[in-house]
Amino acid sequence: MHDPHELIEAGPDAVRRLARRRYALDLDTLSTALHARSATQADVTRLRTELNRTAKARRNGPPTEAEKEAARALRAEVQQAEGAARTAAGELTELLLGIPNLPLDTVPDGDSEKEAVEVRRGGPAPRPSAGARHHAEIGEALGILDSPAAAKLSGARFTVSHGAGARLERALGDFFLDLHTREHGYTEQSVPFLVSRDTMTGTGQLPKFEEDLFRTQVGDRELFLIPTAEVPLTNLVAGQLLDARTLPYAFTARTPCFRAEAGAYGRDTRGVLRLHQFEKVELVRVCAPEEAQEQLELMVSQAEECLRRLELSFRTVLLPAGDMGFSARMTYDIEVWLPGGGSYREISSVSDCGTFQARRADIRVKRADGRKTPAATLNGSALPIGRTVAALLEQGVQEDGSVVLPEALVPYTGFRRILPGGATE
Repeated sequence: MHDPHELIEAGPDAVRRLARRRYALDLDTLSTALHARSATQADVTRLRTELNRTAKARRNGPPTEAEKEAARALRAEVQQAEGAARTAAGELTELLLGIPNLPLDTVPDGDSEKEAVEVRRGGPAPRPSAGARHHAEIGEALGILDSPAAAKLSGARFTVSHGAGARLERALGDFFLDLHTREHGYTEQSVPFLVSRDTMTGTGQLPKFEEDLFRTQVGDRELFLIPTAEVPLTNLVAGQLLDARTLPYAFTARTPCFRAEAGAYGRDTRGVLRLHQFEKVELVRVCAPEEAQEQLELMVSQAEECLRRLELSFRTVLLPAGDMGFSARMTYDIEVWLPGGGSYREISSVSDCGTFQARRADIRVKRADGRKTPAATLNGSALPIGRTVAALLEQGVQEDGSVVLPEALVPYTGFRRILPGGATE
């Protein structure tokens, strides 16, 4: 969320930057809402001061009937003014919650992945796509991926993994967590998969993306299934004043993620690329704002390292302003090569959110000079389990139909090769 004073002060520059995201900022509406909040709060302060003054005056003697009536009238005015102040504050907050983050000027123009700027490539040379097989076909032939079983249980956009496939998924989660906690300095967290509306709002999933979320009711509590561990991990420090000397905080967690995939009808219906439920290892960092860009580059390198260790071909791109997530001001996508589809596909998005989420979640930093300022938050996938399996199958499949896994996974899987039918060796 933005500081309305800063947006108005930025004026045309804020309008220009948000226009790059195809968002039309109405400064007049924002100014009117901010003035209404200030004016109604001033009315409350004035009336409360008057009420306190009359109360003190009455201590000099018993109040007359006229004074009692005047006090009752004044209390009624205070209540009315408080109601108007709450309404004005709520209207301003609702307006601010719908304004996306300001993209950095270093982010390229554009509205889609077509305008993304390639930064670098990594891993082995991409495997030719001619004659390549789709991961769903490979997984079914190996006997490790079973979409029909999932459809029987839950319908479309779910999957079941059998035997070596389930073992591979477990191995990947353990491998990622070990890498990030032992070598990259993250602290592993075990977090709830159901969170409150306030928690979702703190990281920007609400109110904008409500249709993409799964919601349930537990007694009188409304809870949402998390779309990513970014939500609970970032909100671990919501409402806190952090000592600058203790930063950055680095959290990681492996969780299931739940997404309605609204608007994705007909897209990626085959395989594991776009499911309602999938698992992912997430990275979150909280730091001082001036350190955010350095922390972003670090997180990107850590996500890339997962792919290097797995010997997978990938590239890293800088997303254009119009294709970034709502809360991000800069995002790198890491795309893994999927020869079965003949294209690079996103496997990780690493985003610098600046102070945007911290303002919503009230995460502040106490400086050495005593100043209290909003923190910066960053998040990224490192990595999703299902999409990594897809890449391992498509890049590792052999002419005999078996799949060879990278050496780094052998200590976690106990095998190097998956054979047709699901046997391993």
